[in-house]
Amino acid sequence: MTTSSQDPTPVFQGERGELLHALTEQRELLLITVRGITDAHAAQRTTASDLTLGGIVKHLTRGETVWTQIMATGDGKLPEGMLDMGQYRMADGETLAGLLEQYAVAARTTEEVVSDLRDLDRSVPLPSTPWSPPETVYWSARRILLHLIRETAQHAGHADIIRESLDGASTTDQR
Repeated sequence: MTTSSQDPTPVFQGERGELLHALTEQRELLLITVRGITDAHAAQRTTASDLTLGGIVKHLTRGETVWTQIMATGDGKLPEGMLDMGQYRMADGETLAGLLEQYAVAARTTEEVVSDLRDLDRSVPLPSTPWSPPETVYWSARRILLHLIRETAQHAGHADIIRESLDGASTTDQR
């Protein structure tokens, strides 16, 4: 059920396939960026930011997991761990390999949930967060997927800068 930027034909046809394909391409850029690094390097800060490569993978995994849950359940409840600030850094004992396995599971789950949706116009209430407006906000499944694409692309760019600061490697050079 996976798409690949090496194969330009999405597994799903139409808009659903195009959106999943775009998300897969952004994930693959991140995976290129973290290829060949050690756990110590994955946890190392290289810029003024607190972000690390492992922290970015962990955050994107958590983000994809909670947004997919929001899209699937449509109950407006705050998914467990959505606001956990520990999602931005590797904890003691975590490995990059383990984080990447969790990321792959989140990706497969997203594709399964999207494949089961009747249509992308399905609107769901977003959970209330400290930054939410007082009224309930609704997003379509399409908007949630677009949000995941944007979030993944943004953090893949952050990861590329961190990696280049770490050892001079860049995603573009590693493709």
